[in-house]
Amino acid sequence: MTSETSKVAIVTGASRGIGAAIAERLACDGFTVVVNYAGSQAPTEALVRKIEAAGGHALAAQADVADAEAVARMFDAAEAAFGGVDVLVNNAGIMKLATLADSDDALFDSQIATNLKGSFNTLRQASRRLRNGGRIVNFSTSVVGTRLETYGVYAATKAAVEVMTGILAKELRGRAITVNAVAPGPVGTDLFLTGKSPEVIERMAKMNPLERLGTPADIAAVVAFLVGPDGGWVNGQVLRANGGMV
Repeated sequence: MTSETSKVAIVTGASRGIGAAIAERLACDGFTVVVNYAGSQAPTEALVRKIEAAGGHALAAQADVADAEAVARMFDAAEAAFGGVDVLVNNAGIMKLATLADSDDALFDSQIATNLKGSFNTLRQASRRLRNGGRIVNFSTSVVGTRLETYGVYAATKAAVEVMTGILAKELRGRAITVNAVAPGPVGTDLFLTGKSPEVIERMAKMNPLERLGTPADIAAVVAFLVGPDGGWVNGQVLRANGGMV
């Protein structure tokens, strides 16, 4: 499939973990993928080479999603390279855990900037620029449902993203663009594993009835469904992909 006939997907925060798995899966499904990264240039370029070696099409695009002008330039670059954008996957995010009492301003402000403002920045561009018939997938968290201690600020940013998801789905009426969110449970990525003891990881893995952590491929499969031909009737929804945890 050539880049001229392929649908074009921007995946934010795609240098590693869930984002990288999504980029690979969408490329395998025939999408041309814009692989966004904030600072991790080397792994992003390696991922682009891997996708292209497998016969796919990909482009690395640096942009901190918290920077509105950088996000606009990323969409400019995608349009210049491929003629337009059909899919946005809002995967970029950061997670810093503390009780509300112990959360300082830096913890709060950084998560608002990346998780909430970053999603707003990309949604604003996508709502103006996505081609008709496109798809938007935001990222929430199943902690919006479990309400685990120390996740207060992180989960609050994601709850706000869930609200924007439902509202934007209605605002895009008439353009055949769906807007949904995926809310993973614990997934075995560096973002989740860093700073946790083996005992905590084991306990959280057992919280769902399938008794394991999710994998990046598990989440990529859900995204692939939502942006693929079989997901077209799902709109304005939050799909919790967590093995039945909540």
